[in-house]
Amino acid sequence: MEFNFIVAAIAALIPMVLGFIWYNPKVFGSAWMKSCGFTTEDLKRASMLKIFILSYILSFFLATMVTILVIHQYGFFSSLMSDPDLLKEGTEINLYAQDFMAKYGTNFRTFRHGVFHGVLSGIFFVLPVLGTNALFERKGVTYILINVGYWTVCLGLMGGVICEFA
Repeated sequence: MEFNFIVAAIAALIPMVLGFIWYNPKVFGSAWMKSCGFTTEDLKRASMLKIFILSYILSFFLATMVTILVIHQYGFFSSLMSDPDLLKEGTEINLYAQDFMAKYGTNFRTFRHGVFHGVLSGIFFVLPVLGTNALFERKGVTYILINVGYWTVCLGLMGGVICEFA
């Protein structure tokens, strides 16, 4: 099973596109700035090109991990990683793997299933990490809800796209 670089690269755009909407002042941007203690002038001083480039790279890393979370067939192949010779052409396990993928290779490969796993990742990975950081940074519940909500929706959309098209 091969990693689909193009689908991961497209899915990595989702946080940027959603961020333009989510953090727009007419949506959650004003509340987010207030919860962070930012002013419009603070945001203008940042190097947006640098931020967008680094954000895209980090989003690509995230898309790589989301792929493993939402496509269950990777689990089958990861169990064989200890001995790469097992999957050489013509071996018994290679023939089994081909048969397995022919029968089950598209199971649970829907947008909806990917969204489900993406949302679970938001709740069970993002919330504990960002929530803990926010508590120690003395940020309020608004800050937590805006950011965790954003990442939960992002991961849901990324999971859906990756699961459907990778």
